[in-house]
Amino acid sequence: MHSMKSITHAACALVLVVFVVGAYAQPVRPPYGPAITLETAKKVAAGGAAEAKKNSWNVTIAIVDNHGMLIYYEMMDDTQTGAANASIEKARTSALYRRPSKEFEDNIAGGRNSILGLPGVTPIDGGLPIIVGGKMIGAIGISGMSGAQDGQIAKAGVDALSK
Repeated sequence: MHSMKSITHAACALVLVVFVVGAYAQPVRPPYGPAITLETAKKVAAGGAAEAKKNSWNVTIAIVDNHGMLIYYEMMDDTQTGAANASIEKARTSALYRRPSKEFEDNIAGGRNSILGLPGVTPIDGGLPIIVGGKMIGAIGISGMSGAQDGQIAKAGVDALSK
């Protein structure tokens, strides 16, 4: 027969294990859905472009399908040349890993530099998954301004689908 002390220790250990495992559990990522259509990609891009123009920000906008293949791209006049590929890579990061590219940036800022070893990761704000009906159909990537501004434009693009 177990003593009350043994049962209490076992219960405390179980609570600790559940707490530790829960603290490190990854959020559930949306499942892949059908690939984004060109029409939908253009609508997302237009939403992002409107936000960029409203703020007089020159950026590149890339829309990829749910597996990171480029579907739509535009580069605003006088956007810095380095932004051209960065927007595509931010979008690919979000599509391949089904999360905002900012999550990787935040992990690195928190000291988790091993993130840099993941293939295909561009750890800079500005890439967001495009979710429709609970499934990821593609991603948007923006580059040309600060990471926070790029993220703001990407969000406006994704939000354009609900309008």
